[in-house]
Amino acid sequence: MSAVPQRRSGVGESVAGLLAALSIFVSLVGVAYRPARLIPAAVLLALFATAIGGRSSRLAAFAVGVGAVCFLIGMAVAVITNHPLY
Repeated sequence: MSAVPQRRSGVGESVAGLLAALSIFVSLVGVAYRPARLIPAAVLLALFATAIGGRSSRLAAFAVGVGAVCFLIGMAVAVITNHPLY
């Protein structure tokens, strides 16, 4: 019998997943509150998570997409409702 050793995930991969999840949360909050201030920071968090890579690379890529869509929606909502952008 031969067993294949399982690869342990490093701390960096866990941090990348947390950064991606935090980026999605901040992007969604940014739609309702100050999109020009919050969403670019969220996209940067998502890009850092993408650069780290690991097992949550799909989540990080999804976070970048969510940030882009939230930026467009947040800016449109802020302009239409006359709320401050930053």
